[in-house]
Amino acid sequence: MEITDIQFRHIREEGRLKALVSVTFDQTFAVHDIKIIDGQDRLFLAMPSRRMPDGRYRDIVHPVGSMMREKMEREVLAEYRNSAGIGDLHT
Repeated sequence: MEITDIQFRHIREEGRLKALVSVTFDQTFAVHDIKIIDGQDRLFLAMPSRRMPDGRYRDIVHPVGSMMREKMEREVLAEYRNSAGIGDLHT
């Protein structure tokens, strides 16, 4: 499964949320509202989630296995850094 398109909605407000992302796979399947979060040590992706009745959040879509998660983070964050003009910096 290959990422064939990445679209960003950059967030201009201060805070940990840096962008919302839509990712298309194999030009046939899209996932919207992936969040780019500025964590304590690095940027990371947070998958779309839904709040459950008990107050916890549960991902409604997510990569199965660490290899796909790492691939998504690597490709999406590289494109984010390029689109935001921030190179290899943390944010």
